[in-house]
Amino acid sequence: MDKASEAVLALKPVTFRYKTEIDPAGIQQFGLVAEDVEAVNPDLVIHDKEGKPYSVRYDQVNAMLLNEFLKEHHAVHELTSGRAKRLRRWSPISKAGLWHCSRRAATISILAMLRGAMACAF
Repeated sequence: MDKASEAVLALKPVTFRYKTEIDPAGIQQFGLVAEDVEAVNPDLVIHDKEGKPYSVRYDQVNAMLLNEFLKEHHAVHELTSGRAKRLRRWSPISKAGLWHCSRRAATISILAMLRGAMACAF
């Protein structure tokens, strides 16, 4: 499926209500417009006897969405596991570096206070 599933990223979900003769309660629905889906990928649409878009093949859309989700999940996993490896590798160096920096900052603060005290003494 690889690249074929990327077509679902171009789909635009909509909200709609069926006509009252189909759904008298008028419950809000969520889905895709078959004509819009056909423009992105005609294989995802069921056509009526006249060849007009009739319905969306949601089973196919769901499989494509799952494929795209899994690709993103693997990409995130690779990024986070790579970051964790880098953190483990640099952790001892970072700790030593932070200790060195905080020691240097303390020395600078002491020198600044001494310089201020000496300026007041004159």
